[in-house]
Amino acid sequence: MSIRATLFSDPACPWGYSENPALRVIEWRYRDQLDWRLVLVGLSEDTSRYERLGYTTLRSAQSWGSYRDRYGMPFAPMPKPRGAASSRACRAVIAARIQSPGSEWAVFRWLQLANFNTGLLFDDDAQLLEVLRTSPGIDPEAVVAAIDAPDVLGAYAADKALTRTAAGSPTEFQGKAGNSDGAVRYTAPSVVFEAGDGRRLEAGGFQPGEAYDVLIANLDPTLDRRPAPEDPAPLLEYFELGLSTQEVAACMAAGNDLPDVRAAELALLALVDEGRAERHPLGGDAVWTAPGGPVPPSLPAVAASAAV
Repeated sequence: MSIRATLFSDPACPWGYSENPALRVIEWRYRDQLDWRLVLVGLSEDTSRYERLGYTTLRSAQSWGSYRDRYGMPFAPMPKPRGAASSRACRAVIAARIQSPGSEWAVFRWLQLANFNTGLLFDDDAQLLEVLRTSPGIDPEAVVAAIDAPDVLGAYAADKALTRTAAGSPTEFQGKAGNSDGAVRYTAPSVVFEAGDGRRLEAGGFQPGEAYDVLIANLDPTLDRRPAPEDPAPLLEYFELGLSTQEVAACMAAGNDLPDVRAAELALLALVDEGRAERHPLGGDAVWTAPGGPVPPSLPAVAASAAV
């Protein structure tokens, strides 16, 4: 029996981005026994709320360093030229989902990586296109062209409505729900696990990976639970989009051991030396792939485009 896992997230959320190591651990342990669905939160349609709260691009960049230091995903803290809402990025993910089901995960990851490591502005379609041209499994021009299409707008509205059904939920009970537009919503990242018999368990907001594991174990203790690998190579073979050093370290940690980022990096460098892995610098760290894997997104010409 598979378990339905619904991830509520948004490519603009640093909490959602920092949750990736924990999510990779669960994906590694349970593979196709979890049936994943991505629901886009739609954090912002414009920047007015952030402006009212005094959340500037400088303040945002300054906060990214703390996420990097505490949770380990690559960040390149630099104030962007201006703020930008996440709506068009969310709709790009949905357009990919409609056009090529399953490809939304690659688009979502590419937008996360680019958002926190380049000057990408989510409301600039030229920049979105430049980033998505390196995302596997999609037609980037078709995806960007569909951002305002009626079916994409309708699916986006449905995702937003589903996100805003957290009133009275365990997520709200734990103080991990949000309410930025008049409805109690699941924050990014929240995961809802559902068994085939209708049982439902929630991990609202940012959580350690073991919180997910406990919920899965209670829903179905008959699942096959794969142990941590002793070598990073199987991880790079399984995660075709590549992994950050922190993601590798998290997946290699046994039981409740803390991830050993230095040991993971040394093992990854040994694979590079043997020609069994590639290192792609990103945000002061790197994304590691199997040989020939996709190169993480970059945006070298962002300054000129953003100044318009």
